[in-house]
Amino acid sequence: MAEPIFKVNSVSYAYTASIPALRDLDLTVERGARVALIGANGTGKSTLLSILDALVFPDSGEVRAYGKRLDARAMRDETAQREFRRKVGFVFQNPDAQLFCPTVREDIAFGPLQLGVSREETLDRLDAVARRLRIEALLDRAPHQLSVGEKRKVAIAGVLAIGCDAILLDEPTAGLDPRTTRDIIGVIEDEHRAGKTVVLATHDLHAVEELADAVCVFGPEGRIARSGTPAEILGDHDFLREMNLMHEHSSRYLHP
Repeated sequence: MAEPIFKVNSVSYAYTASIPALRDLDLTVERGARVALIGANGTGKSTLLSILDALVFPDSGEVRAYGKRLDARAMRDETAQREFRRKVGFVFQNPDAQLFCPTVREDIAFGPLQLGVSREETLDRLDAVARRLRIEALLDRAPHQLSVGEKRKVAIAGVLAIGCDAILLDEPTAGLDPRTTRDIIGVIEDEHRAGKTVVLATHDLHAVEELADAVCVFGPEGRIARSGTPAEILGDHDFLREMNLMHEHSSRYLHP
């Protein structure tokens, strides 16, 4: 059995007492896994990613990352926090929440420099990821001048430049044209082939077929209603309709 990168035990989280997001959720993500989180809006997928990235902490239950407890107390230790940020990168659903520097070049370089990577090594990484994502022409532009697809590529580039071991992505292909979608799927596939662990939340069921080996379906109560392979989950059209992931006329576009 592979080493668990993330282990979530009986985790519950609520934004307010009346708005529960996750309830008694259990999940294990092994090293090198590709896990897709799917579910209707408001079922807790983004909340789980935020917990795995130590942006919020559960109200109850336990989360462990790389064998260590992941909680507010642990993240107050500067050394532990820096080590965690070197290992885990998060690409937000809204790239505007991630991009804040005057230029794309500075945004991509920000993470590595903050984590102690030398300027020379940071520039080498920046050049490499810019070529890989075909964004060399964007480096001196301001992020707010970019299209949604360009911003998404820049956000991914910033995470790749850190060299994280595990990559969390929230709706990485949402709202993108086919070519940009294909570029981003290709990069995620490359990262997995290089040994990275990938956890992504998505409504794009076609992307699930390419990007995941395991699928967790979130139900309306903030729990995982079912887990399985992409073929098992995507082939059950009645279940997908029940989970509000497919409408009556969608089945002809998905293959069992």
